[in-house]
Amino acid sequence: MIYKTFQDLNLSALGYGAMRLPTLDGDDSRIDEPAALALIDEAMRNGVNYYDTAWGYHGGNSELFMGKALSRYPREGFYLASKFPGYDLGNMEKVEEIFQRQLEKCRVDYFDFYLFHNVCEMNIDAYLDPKYGIYDYLTKQRREGRIRHLGFSAHGSLEVMKRFLEAYGADMEFCQIQLNYLDWTFQNAKEKVELLDSYHIPVWVMEPLRGGRLAKLSAEHEQALKTLRPNESIPAWAFRFVQSIPSVTMTLSGMSTPEQLRDNLETFSTDAPLSEAETAQILKAASDMLTHKTLPCTACRYCVSHCPQGLDIPTLIGLYNEHSFTGGGFISPMALSAMPEEKRPTACIGCRSCEAVCPQQIKISEAMAAFSRA
Repeated sequence: MIYKTFQDLNLSALGYGAMRLPTLDGDDSRIDEPAALALIDEAMRNGVNYYDTAWGYHGGNSELFMGKALSRYPREGFYLASKFPGYDLGNMEKVEEIFQRQLEKCRVDYFDFYLFHNVCEMNIDAYLDPKYGIYDYLTKQRREGRIRHLGFSAHGSLEVMKRFLEAYGADMEFCQIQLNYLDWTFQNAKEKVELLDSYHIPVWVMEPLRGGRLAKLSAEHEQALKTLRPNESIPAWAFRFVQSIPSVTMTLSGMSTPEQLRDNLETFSTDAPLSEAETAQILKAASDMLTHKTLPCTACRYCVSHCPQGLDIPTLIGLYNEHSFTGGGFISPMALSAMPEEKRPTACIGCRSCEAVCPQQIKISEAMAAFSRA
């Protein structure tokens, strides 16, 4: 197992994400405890010492399970992370109640790592609003030792991250973002890493395989990668990509089968970052994947000045592309919910003024209509 230095700690470079534990009968809230315990035990035997859970994972049962699983080991033998569930605005006034309950569920007296969860367009104003006292409470818990290290996770835009960091950046010790070779450009992960680097904040990686979508590629791309590294599995390429980013300290993977765990343990037995040629090849695969399912918007913004509704068309196309590529997901609905009604795709009147000046000749009105129906 590779280990990374974080302050005075040695963290396994592979962290166990407890969002996709094995379940019973396809019911996400019913964890298959014997199977999941076996996975945790195998991870512990092979040097994984970082475990990540959250209030809402597995219908609220992930923290309960992780408390049961990890309580069988000495407290100093693992690092446990959980998060304040700000993805639900109804929780904003309950930070003290929720935090205390999380400690009880996880059977611990402190969290090694704790995060403001899912900083995004929907909740950034509430996270920054002092009336909820979230920042004050969590920084107090750190001073009192019930949180050892405080950070945040973000699915929001670069601008949302900037706002959060301008307010709280001096107190953030790490940040967890969606980072993989597809989202390097698609979700502006490159710019997000650069932003975090400017604050000297280490990067924690979530969705390195983008929910499994990067575990298998087209035959053409798989052959191209095999030519470069004949013995490397396709999922391993995604992990090697994030290993190539200097500020990445922790890579989380939600492993739900023994095969996934074994493969990842094998990958993280060595640190083998990609060469420039290998990086170019994997980014080409990502570009080709996106070309088939997304609109080629370059964000030139010519369309914006010609829209009688004043819509931020490039932003809406970006959300449309995310929705189209993912086949749904939560990122686009989350961002749209934070927009005024008059700025959503449904506000498009189909006048096509934007299309008359689009250099890419995108049928914007059709995309907005399809997005509205989705």
